[in-house]
Amino acid sequence: MSFDTRLLAGVGVLAAVSEAGNFARAAEMLGLTPSGVSRAVARLEARVGVRLFDRNPREVSLTEEGRRFHAQVMPLLAGLEEAAAEAAGAAALVRGRLRVSVDPWFARTVLAPELQRFLARYPALSVDFSTSNYREEMMAGVDVAVRFGPPDASSLIARKLLDTPVLTVAAPAYLERHGEPRSPHDLVHHEALLFRDPQTGLPFAWEFHRGGKAVEVKVSSRLVLDDPSVAVSACVAGQGIFQSLALGLGPLLARGELVQILPDWSEELYPLYAYHPSRHLPPAKVRAFLDFIQEIAARG
Repeated sequence: MSFDTRLLAGVGVLAAVSEAGNFARAAEMLGLTPSGVSRAVARLEARVGVRLFDRNPREVSLTEEGRRFHAQVMPLLAGLEEAAAEAAGAAALVRGRLRVSVDPWFARTVLAPELQRFLARYPALSVDFSTSNYREEMMAGVDVAVRFGPPDASSLIARKLLDTPVLTVAAPAYLERHGEPRSPHDLVHHEALLFRDPQTGLPFAWEFHRGGKAVEVKVSSRLVLDDPSVAVSACVAGQGIFQSLALGLGPLLARGELVQILPDWSEELYPLYAYHPSRHLPPAKVRAFLDFIQEIAARG
């Protein structure tokens, strides 16, 4: 017998009529009319091929076949209700294993120091954590991915977490040796540290934004890197000038290990996005992680 969704609806009406003792009270319980209940019972009886109720003007009662049918289907109906309740609970309870892929710079400078607090907040949750700044197949085997840069056109759901300024920085030792640039065009006489775009494989262009105007400067460099943490470390060591996301630089600037240069040309903003695959409401563990990283990113 193929499954008919109307059969499930009919079973629900059967349970209500059996409990209420007549069509009128069952109709009140179900939010239907008495005639609607009567038609639903008739359809169910036609579907199973037996008469389920004896009817009289004041009440209805299960036939012998109806009692057997009722006894068989009620545990199944209860199981459906329990499954629905458990699913609803899972949607509200943050638990299980969360698999995430996070941009390395954000992971090291912002997220890693806060992971203990996240896990303490959700003791029934475990996290499988990986870092990557590549986007190809970034959702393979993960629930959430976090990446810097504008979102690609795809079927993924993108949630913008923040915009962070792009700063130009150098170590005090470098500036003592080479002097401080006073305009973006002065940078052609300086040593730059370039960061490779993981999508194109080419170094990011250096742009400077002020008052709605953008100036691109073709800097020279002997060092191209694909890890911003290594680039920042080289910059702190005095190797050259670096353009970096402001997010995560605060401690280095506060300690004086790095100095911002050309601050009047630092209006460029770069976005951070989180991605998940489903257009439906994501599981509670995904929503909890998205809310948490937006919370800590706002402070970063």
